[in-house]
Amino acid sequence: MAEPLKIKLSIADRVYPLTINPSQEEGLRLATKKIEEMIKKFEQSYAVRDKQDVLAMCALQFAAQVEQKQIDKSSDTQETEDKLKALNSLLQEQLS
Repeated sequence: MAEPLKIKLSIADRVYPLTINPSQEEGLRLATKKIEEMIKKFEQSYAVRDKQDVLAMCALQFAAQVEQKQIDKSSDTQETEDKLKALNSLLQEQLS
């Protein structure tokens, strides 16, 4: 088992020290980079007075993406299931 790793991540001009599993480092650094890019985008596009507002919008955007992926996955799963049922019916007809 790998030794815990101590890192510092900077988000919205604040530093967050974390102790993590080394396998998590790349994902956390990429997520931090995406958050920082999104913060800049929101600050350039909207008149934002408070970092808290920008962070709330980032959280909403990320949560919406996760939810949409779940909806899409569920839809794809249902479509695949329907096609398999139809194929199974055809096979049953041919075997009878």
